[in-house]
Amino acid sequence: MKSFFRMVLIALVLLLVALVSALTAMRLAIHGREVAMPNLLGKSPGEARLVAEQNGLQLEVERRYYSATVPEGKVMSQIPAAGTLVRRGWQVRVAESLGPQRVQIPDVVGQSQRAAEFNIRRRGLDIGAVAQIEIPGTPVDQVVSQSPPANASDVAAPKISLLVTEPSSPQTFVMPSFLGQTLGSVMGPLQDAGLRMGVVTLAGQTGNPFSPPMITTPQAAAGSLIVAQNPGPGQKLTAGSAVNFEVR
Repeated sequence: MKSFFRMVLIALVLLLVALVSALTAMRLAIHGREVAMPNLLGKSPGEARLVAEQNGLQLEVERRYYSATVPEGKVMSQIPAAGTLVRRGWQVRVAESLGPQRVQIPDVVGQSQRAAEFNIRRRGLDIGAVAQIEIPGTPVDQVVSQSPPANASDVAAPKISLLVTEPSSPQTFVMPSFLGQTLGSVMGPLQDAGLRMGVVTLAGQTGNPFSPPMITTPQAAAGSLIVAQNPGPGQKLTAGSAVNFEVR
């Protein structure tokens, strides 16, 4: 019995040693693939890329900003920061300095989007975000605001964002039911809603390709009862749409 417990104890000790060894090896393997992020500030993108690659890292010049303190063509910021432990193959993102602002911000308000973008790019600037807005009474595709504004100084990035007018969405209606009403009684409500009278046919005149259904004018059938309509009740339609009726 004593020898059995001794064997079990030895097995447990060996198992514990194996676990400790495995954890140690794993920790060494993990930390062996880690590297301290180098300091890339003040270097050119080419120099920064070379340093990054020597440390097993990838580099991406993500943005470019104006700076009155960092010379043009030098790295002005980096993510992750220098000294941060990262795994090999990690991507470091840097921002490059464009030096002091030397380009005047043009005034493109009132221009079309296409003309504004042309005037921005020919000055060596980039297009930022372009947002759309509906403004009744304002021409479509016109720049109504820009950021930064014209002639702005101390601009951070060489980008101009635009706010451009877009066509107004057509007014929509939910089609009511006119079934059982006289044709003459629905003419006014249709006109008030911005809709128009379409084709009026007599019930039972289904027609065929060689003999079209009988068509009558709304005035001639003003007292006729509506038995069918198209679009049907509950359907959505836009202003100016035609509504067809079948009467008897």
